[in-house]
Amino acid sequence: MTPHLRIIRGNATAEEIAALVTVLAARHAEPDPPAAPQRQSWRNPARVMRKPLVPGKSAWRNSVLP
Repeated sequence: MTPHLRIIRGNATAEEIAALVTVLAARHAEPDPPAAPQRQSWRNPARVMRKPLVPGKSAWRNSVLP
């Protein structure tokens, strides 16, 4: 059996090698986080709260009322 990890320089202790292997195994086992879903504007409930304001005769009153 050939080793998958080889220490080339330095004098690593068994604990240091174990810590390195643990970190590499945890990094490899971690799945990539799923991308946040994009919310579409037509599904946004805030869209139906109020109609767009149009300049005109009673625009100031409509800006206060829902």
